[in-house]
Amino acid sequence: MKSRPMFLRGLENHTKKQINKLKSIPMKALKIIGLSVLGIVVLVLIVALFIDGKYAIEREVTINKSKQEVFDYVKYLKNQNNFSVWAKIDPAMKKEFVGEDATVGFVSAWDSENPDAGKGEQKIIKIDEGNRIDYELHFIEPFESTDYAYLTTESVNDSVTAVKWGLNGEMKFPMKLMLLFMDMEEMLAPDLQNGLDNLKAILEQ
Repeated sequence: MKSRPMFLRGLENHTKKQINKLKSIPMKALKIIGLSVLGIVVLVLIVALFIDGKYAIEREVTINKSKQEVFDYVKYLKNQNNFSVWAKIDPAMKKEFVGEDATVGFVSAWDSENPDAGKGEQKIIKIDEGNRIDYELHFIEPFESTDYAYLTTESVNDSVTAVKWGLNGEMKFPMKLMLLFMDMEEMLAPDLQNGLDNLKAILEQ
């Protein structure tokens, strides 16, 4: 009669130990998963340190007009609203101009509720009369960054001009990690080319 209670106590202790072991399994699993995720994040950030965040895209078109005619059109930043693909993303886009167009310091600003257009401004920072215009692009929304663009004109002959439109910038850490998953050339080059094709159509009409 005395052995029965001891047997029951032993069984109860054994059961409690097994239950405690089962309870500890999820916690251990969570710790392992947590450490694994942390390790992956750290590894990805280390990889990002060695990614070159710089990018440069350029496209070209030939226009059947003299170099002077072409330059006299493209030097006016407002005219980009006529041929730039980006300027046409949102017809309701708010636009503001500050300064004298076709001169250093002139600013063209935009503000759109469309995230593909966002908010920002473009400023003329340098003009090599008849040859090249340089711009600073300050994007404010949906994220803040600064890129640089340029337009160049080169005479092929008296009635044909080669126009190049380029864009260059740099993604900082950790944003440059995005370059592992997207191709800036593939994203932006078609828009530059379409803009140049629009410019050609406007000037040759």
